Amino acid sequence: MARVEVDLPERFPGAKFAALAAVAMLSIPAPAPAAPSAPAVILATTTSTQDSGLLDALLPVFEKESGYVVKTISVGSGQAMALGRRGEADVLLVHSPADERKLVEEGHGVNRRLVMHNDFVLVGPKADPARVRGAATTAEAATRIAAAGATFLSRGDNSGTHVRETAIWKAAGLTPVGQRWYQQTGLGMGETLNVASEKGGYALADRGTLLARGRSAPLALEILVQGEPLLLNVYHVIEVSPARWPMVNAAGARAFADFMVWPATQQLIGRFGLEKFGAPLFTPDAGTKSEALGL
Repeated sequence: MARVEVDLPERFPGAKFAALAAVAMLSIPAPAPAAPSAPAVILATTTSTQDSGLLDALLPVFEKESGYVVKTISVGSGQAMALGRRGEADVLLVHSPADERKLVEEGHGVNRRLVMHNDFVLVGPKADPARVRGAATTAEAATRIAAAGATFLSRGDNSGTHVRETAIWKAAGLTPVGQRWYQQTGLGMGETLNVASEKGGYALADRGTLLARGRSAPLALEILVQGEPLLLNVYHVIEVSPARWPMVNAAGARAFADFMVWPATQQLIGRFGLEKFGAPLFTPDAGTKSEALGL
């Protein structure tokens, strides 16, 4: 793959931004070099950014040019925000908008910024015993799954995916918890997809993780419902509040957050997955108004 070299803006330490990507030369204002005062940045993020491979593509670039070392804690969005509330992370990359807004309103996070989106999809076995293929909405599909008593695998971990799944059941007027056909894995997205594949069950998944996991080990699952507004999956970066937690690495958190929304990084995000899957796994959104995404 071709090497891209671009100058970074002044808030980002380092003179050059080098990344492996098939993109053209980019140019943005050069910064004044600065050594980080604290080299480690603790990033709490959702499993989808890890399982999709996106962090593997971005973090080496950030670390090389900034001098920081990122320590990643990959959990559900709810757990990631809980770490932020306890001051046990410096920066969050999560996808649960309502909970994110609450986190900031309560003073635990600052500078919440839109980074990117992809979407959720409802997957299931090719045989489709609940006959959800062709359902107009995921709420209709959920109703059919419940009526058929078909196995449904939920992450059950208060992740952004689990929160969205809960919203779908609510839209359908159903409470599946406690039903024999409704099984909570307590696992990340990739592992939950593996269980759904093994059991011939249904699951809600983010498209990026589904494509990445399916490439590494084929899954006996198909996308059955997709494309409705309720399935939009939006990611924000949030710095943990140094006013609430003075010991957090505020400078490192700001450097990472700035990195995620820089034009050069946004181009890398927009191209991630294109070579392997024929389409990018995420759509970059920095600078986009939330209203444009229905938030």
